[in-house]
Amino acid sequence: MNINYISADAFHHARTRDPNLFVIDVRTAAEHAACHVDGAKLYPLQEFNADDVLNSAGERGQIFVLCKSGGRAKKAAETLAKSTDKKIFVVEGGTDACTLLDMPINRGREVMSLERQVRIVAGSLVVLGVLLAVLVHPWYIGLSAFVGAGLVFAGVTDTCAMGMVLARMPWNAAQTKTMEITS
Repeated sequence: MNINYISADAFHHARTRDPNLFVIDVRTAAEHAACHVDGAKLYPLQEFNADDVLNSAGERGQIFVLCKSGGRAKKAAETLAKSTDKKIFVVEGGTDACTLLDMPINRGREVMSLERQVRIVAGSLVVLGVLLAVLVHPWYIGLSAFVGAGLVFAGVTDTCAMGMVLARMPWNAAQTKTMEITS
């Protein structure tokens, strides 16, 4: 496979040498609008299309993939690798690590990360299931068990159905439809 991993520090040095590297960000539009590495093009994982990325990359031989901390970038890189021989670099630590290195970052309105949203919804559903089991009927404990099983599945497979659903929610969309996604 043509997937490589690059530290945020090495990525920073590569960007310093060549500020025109092709960099994509696979977080939600709202996360991207809140904070992104300068020049990173937005291709949200929940609607990711390798052909669109490859068309934008053109003749460039390398693609650098970012997300918040690396998990979604890895998934996008795996999808891209099936469609191209270009070198794909997953930036370890993602946008968070780039921010710590004082790379040029574009900032907007701060939003809650997708990871935090998943934890809030999962925790709320577990508490709701327990409360309903105690107050209404014992069978409601199944809700808590279902969420727990989903979290185990997400951990084992490194996929999160709840995260993908939450990524499509209106509050995770860009604030305007005309937002320039290539900034």
